[in-house]
Amino acid sequence: MAILQSYGADRVVTGSCHILRLESGVNIAIDCGLFQGREEKRNRKPFGFDPSEVDFLLITHAHLDHVGRIPLLVKEGFRGTIVATRATLELANIVLLDSAHLMEEEYRTRYRKALRRGTEKRVEPPLFVREDVENIWLLPTVEARYGKKIKLTKGATVRYFDAGHILGSAFLEIRYDCGGEKRTIVFSGDLGNAEEIVMPHTHRSRSANHIVIESTYGDRDHRPMKKSVSEFKKAVRETLLNRGNVLIPSFAIERTQDILCILKDMYLNRELPYCKVFLDSPMAIRATNIFTNHIDELSEKCKEHYRIDGDPFFFPWLHFSVETEDSKKINSIEGGAIIIAGSGMCTGGRILHHFKHNIWNRRNSVIFVGYQAEGTLGRKIVDGARWIKLYHEKIMVKARIYTINGFSAHAGQSELLEWIENFSTIDNIFLVHGEDRKLEALKKAIRKRVRMDAVIVDSGVKYNPDRKRSKRRADDI
Repeated sequence: MAILQSYGADRVVTGSCHILRLESGVNIAIDCGLFQGREEKRNRKPFGFDPSEVDFLLITHAHLDHVGRIPLLVKEGFRGTIVATRATLELANIVLLDSAHLMEEEYRTRYRKALRRGTEKRVEPPLFVREDVENIWLLPTVEARYGKKIKLTKGATVRYFDAGHILGSAFLEIRYDCGGEKRTIVFSGDLGNAEEIVMPHTHRSRSANHIVIESTYGDRDHRPMKKSVSEFKKAVRETLLNRGNVLIPSFAIERTQDILCILKDMYLNRELPYCKVFLDSPMAIRATNIFTNHIDELSEKCKEHYRIDGDPFFFPWLHFSVETEDSKKINSIEGGAIIIAGSGMCTGGRILHHFKHNIWNRRNSVIFVGYQAEGTLGRKIVDGARWIKLYHEKIMVKARIYTINGFSAHAGQSELLEWIENFSTIDNIFLVHGEDRKLEALKKAIRKRVRMDAVIVDSGVKYNPDRKRSKRRADDI
């Protein structure tokens, strides 16, 4: 019998980390992500399991909340094999290196200030540094291809299928021996929005005994993408015609590429007023180059752009701001600029500097195109904060704030239910990666539509899905 335990994304959205313990003694970790927002303090706590006992680390995709604690996992003794798609490995490397850079930079700043106060011993060191990231890739690594079976050990295999969430993302189908029978458990990772701009549709699978599924938007569906794109275009045009600047806090991976794809479409269709578009994020620039190098894995819209001029995202008004000095020069522009910068939840990065110079001006606008976790600055602004504190300065929020949720790279409730319904038989459904109210909403929807009683996973609790079979039907309870 297999044992399932979660050590992250358990009644919260971030910190994804799940362990599948097989009766053969093989331990498989699925993701090892960073906690963000209110849960950030959990990053410095013990994992709850012994990393040295993990034989395989299967990565679903390269978002920080799914890969951000891998350097810590290795530091604490993990010496097993890493499995991920090639694109995920490439993106994970730049995500982790960028995160290490930011942590080291923040540590140096705090340490200098603490020295002047004589409290330097209280300053916590970075969670990990660049060398810790580089040490990850010294371990055995297997590149997964969609649909191709990978043998993990005798009696256990895994197949990766396109999740349509970000480049290289996958849901995992793990088959294992259980008392002489073959059993299958599917980990959804993060499932994509069917109307996603840059990514193709999520693959549909039909066979599984157990499903572990995300619930990020388990309580609702997204607005239609066409309406979201229309609202985005209107916000951009109105701000530019009003001689203001548009600030877009954006995740470097997938969301930035969505925005670039839309802006290029506007440019090609002469919908975009003359402006300068700045991609002010070294990580997003590197990620965009990786997306371009994997054009065959992108949507038809991206391929159409690629056929026009050999690039799915670039157009003449777009400028890449790599160096810090390039970023600082943007702040002298009083109007007519679109500034795309990280971090996506406004927890750090260059977007904070642009807020300092722009968010107090009524002519400007801030367009949120991604999820804002509880406890983050982005969430505070979305929730209507009149003042924010940046670099020890209190600043009034006068810029117009747009929240356009339709750009989510996550499946909405109906899409999650449809994905579940596609499986012919299921014994158990486990819900992870969601806030309490969203988990409860999805559980209720599953009971009504799929007629099964799903289990909301709690941290560290042992679940033995193979103990009882076909007992989770709601009409049998």
